[in-house]
Amino acid sequence: MESLPLGALLFILILCLLASAFFSAAETAMMSLNRYKLKHLVDEGNIAAKRVARLLRKTDRLLATILLGNNFVNILATSIGTMIGLRLLGDLGVLLATVILTVMILLFSEISPKTLAALYPEQIALPVARAMQSIVWFFSPMVWLLNKLVAAIFKPFGIDANHKKEDTLSTEELKTVVLSSSTSTNSPERQDMILGILELEDMSVDEAMVPRNELEGIDLNDNWDEIITQITNSRHGRLVAYRDNIDQVLGMLHLRDVIGLYHQNRLQPEALLEILRPCVFVPEGTPLRRQLLNFQMQRTRSGLVIDEYGDIQGLITLEDILIHIVGNIASESEEEEVPEIIKRQAQIFDVDGGISLRSLNRELGLKLPLDGPNTLSGLIIERLGTFPETGTELHFSDCIVRVKQFAEGVVSEAEVEVLPPQNTDDDES
Repeated sequence: MESLPLGALLFILILCLLASAFFSAAETAMMSLNRYKLKHLVDEGNIAAKRVARLLRKTDRLLATILLGNNFVNILATSIGTMIGLRLLGDLGVLLATVILTVMILLFSEISPKTLAALYPEQIALPVARAMQSIVWFFSPMVWLLNKLVAAIFKPFGIDANHKKEDTLSTEELKTVVLSSSTSTNSPERQDMILGILELEDMSVDEAMVPRNELEGIDLNDNWDEIITQITNSRHGRLVAYRDNIDQVLGMLHLRDVIGLYHQNRLQPEALLEILRPCVFVPEGTPLRRQLLNFQMQRTRSGLVIDEYGDIQGLITLEDILIHIVGNIASESEEEEVPEIIKRQAQIFDVDGGISLRSLNRELGLKLPLDGPNTLSGLIIERLGTFPETGTELHFSDCIVRVKQFAEGVVSEAEVEVLPPQNTDDDES
């Protein structure tokens, strides 16, 4: 190579710098490529996208090839630069060549191509995929040999170089991704819906059901006029039918079936029993995600939640689960009638005691414990160990809760004062 003319050496040097820029851009573009967008292009039949997908299936081989190729051309460029420096300036040329080449490689072969590839990964990754396939094939014997050498080096230390750890995201990590995503692509409503879906894994039917004390049902032992009045005034499409007490349930009464009887002039107590539908019983603590699938498989829309003794604890419906998923979107129309949270001052809110702790945490940015009672009323009573009096205060790390109304064993209204952030590990004082 020493016999080559200076012009030829400069030409080879430029080719090496361009090749280094190619490897740098290809690596960054393929690693930055949106995998979902790539899958969409593959599904559409894009040939270049299919090539990229094949390369990314064996990322270790791709990266090893790029590393090998990049190091080869960089070392070659350094050698040629040193030869040019020696010819032009002697020993001083070696020092100048080292400095100049370092700057040129960093600027034109590393920083610039990688920055460009990070900005436009799709526009760069797809066109270079064909060339990269050929390069990977060409270097594959050497890459295979290097991988074997690496495995041999790690083996005495008990490290398996070929073991690939499956990197999955937890629910909390997925929530962080959703919350940190760009608002230009994810509206607040869409974020709430995605968060609602993610929370289905952590929530049980106990948190979404209509509790027993609020359950609307019909005692078929009542006189007929009272039953008709109750059906007429009902705000729900399904009612629990029972005798004497709700634990003696007979079935679910669908109001549309009652309307059918009315149009047939058959609305009588005996006919009412005929149209009762069997109840689906749901064990207490069933995750909402599992119950959603159960509703789908059983082709039903409601179930009675029972405890370990078979006592009815509440009613869970498909609508209850869907309302949780769509969150604030579904509750806007109801908020004017029965708002669960009313802002009184800057950081002081009147809160319905029956609100779920999960909803309260989400709306006010609190960290009230979720491993016990499901409602604010339940949390207050559990923490006090007795029924509270009006004005009773509970102090948590991020808020103060004051009881405003208590009746019939339930806190119906409370005041929540949100405290400014502070460094403390105490949950309650």
